[in-house]
Amino acid sequence: MNRQRTLPVGSFPANQFGLHDMHGNAWEWVEDCWHDDYTATTPSDGSAWLKDNCEGHVGRGGSWEDSQVELRSAARTGGYKDELSSTDGFRIARGF
Repeated sequence: MNRQRTLPVGSFPANQFGLHDMHGNAWEWVEDCWHDDYTATTPSDGSAWLKDNCEGHVGRGGSWEDSQVELRSAARTGGYKDELSSTDGFRIARGF
C-alpha cells in the first residue's frame, strides 16, 4: 500500500535482527559511491565501495513510492550528493 509519505521510525515490527523500517519507508543513503555495475573490484567483505571522486552515492531498500520489486536491500539507486528527494533518508548507526 502506498502511504504517500514516510512514516515515523518504528511504525512497523522489527525484522529478525531487531531492525525497523529496513525496506520501503525511505531509500537509505549509504556510504558506497555510485558505480554503474558490479565488477571484480567490488568489495566482498562488507566494506564501502569508495572511489577518489565520489559525486554520487547509493540508496538502498526502496521507498514508500516504489513497487514491491524495489523493496529489498539489494535494490539500489544512485543520487548526486547535492540532490534532495522526499523519498531519501539515512540511518544513524553506532558501533558497540
